[in-house]
Amino acid sequence: MKKIFSLLFLSLLFLTHILSGCNGIDPTATTPAPVVVKRGQMEEEEEQEDSKEESEPELQIGEIVIDPEVERTQVKVKGIYISAYVAGTPSMVDSLLEEIDQTEINTLVIDLKDDFGRVACQMDSPLVKELGSVRIHIRDMEGLMEKLRERNIYTIARIPAFRDAYLGQVRPQWCVQYADGSVFTDRDGNSWVNPYKEEAWDYLVEIGTQAKKLGFQEVQFDYLRFCTEKSMKDVVFDEADVRGRSRTDVICEFMEYAYKKLKAQGLFVSADVYGSIINSSVNANAVGQIYGQLAKHVDYISPMIYPSHYGDGYYGIDHPDMHPYETITAALQASRKEIYYAREGQEHVAAVRPWLQDFTASWLNHYIPYGPDQVREQIQATYDAGYDEWLLWDASCRYDWDALLSPEDAKAEADWIAQSRAALPESTFAPDTAGVALTETAQPSAGGRPETETGPVPTGSAGPTVGAYVGD
Repeated sequence: MKKIFSLLFLSLLFLTHILSGCNGIDPTATTPAPVVVKRGQMEEEEEQEDSKEESEPELQIGEIVIDPEVERTQVKVKGIYISAYVAGTPSMVDSLLEEIDQTEINTLVIDLKDDFGRVACQMDSPLVKELGSVRIHIRDMEGLMEKLRERNIYTIARIPAFRDAYLGQVRPQWCVQYADGSVFTDRDGNSWVNPYKEEAWDYLVEIGTQAKKLGFQEVQFDYLRFCTEKSMKDVVFDEADVRGRSRTDVICEFMEYAYKKLKAQGLFVSADVYGSIINSSVNANAVGQIYGQLAKHVDYISPMIYPSHYGDGYYGIDHPDMHPYETITAALQASRKEIYYAREGQEHVAAVRPWLQDFTASWLNHYIPYGPDQVREQIQATYDAGYDEWLLWDASCRYDWDALLSPEDAKAEADWIAQSRAALPESTFAPDTAGVALTETAQPSAGGRPETETGPVPTGSAGPTVGAYVGD
């Protein structure tokens, strides 16, 4: 009997040895309990002592977690510009809001960095503090943004990029310079950031980042260009910075860089550009802006197509300022063609959101007073060219409210426009017939000239069919 029990015991021991795989693994070890793997967690597997080293690399890889793109909510913008001074004066803001409440306006473009390089409010930014850029105009930014949020007003932070009088004082090495190292200044005494100085890019992106923290939904870069004054012929650019890049190359590279950084934070990004670059390579190369190329690196592109800023004869129109509807329509016809070709092979091309004129250009020899009718003509031209968004500019921030529809009438108009467009053939907005969906108007002529954000200064000539150049 003892022999039988001994045989049974040996047989059981032998069987256990076989089942264990002869690897010296503890036969009493238990299988780990099932693990529910959440996104980003390492998936656990059964481990045994002699396989631990082999399995660790897999555990280190696990499931790669990529933060999803921050959701951004698009708004069809109908907006006006206000300066930092106005934005920082509560009584002025309240007066504006009373008017806005009665109209179709749903957006404010607010100077976060002014045309002279000063930041309009306090920022929790070591770089901004180091540079001392702040000159406070808006003391209660938090209160202002809360007031705008309560009214569902979309907020855009305007950031003049490369014209910056202040940086010429505190970071001259970032600015355009002459051969002797002195800082270039334009006729108004403003220095300009050298777009080839990539260390300055991070400063502009930092201000955009702070805009997000302050509650803005979009960052808009203005002065996204080189200065075009004749004195620029005497400046020098270090080849170590240039590295063979053209002006248009580096402006596009900056915009691509800034767009990637700011979009990842949930901001929309837009760019203001000269209206005349749409159909003039001469002007595009001078300022460093190529319309279709820039449109690939922003969410919105805003051509400044103020009729007053086109010389006599532009687009075949005798005095563009006196024909707001025709001038805007012709400019946006050209825009549609450029965007059409830019879209080829591209997953993303910006929406077009033009700047329109709400001021009287009394400095011109041939002008008309601009009031509600002239403003509405430009808005209508924008719709007739197939676009839905627009911004009004008046440096004094005094707008013609009678040009604007009530919220209810604006909705009815938008519904009617949508129905009208739906009934049109698809070819209506193809490049050969682009632009005038609902009416006919002047066709654009060849050539073009840059307009200015600040005022008219006649200089030079860039084409036989074009009137006086309106410069910086």
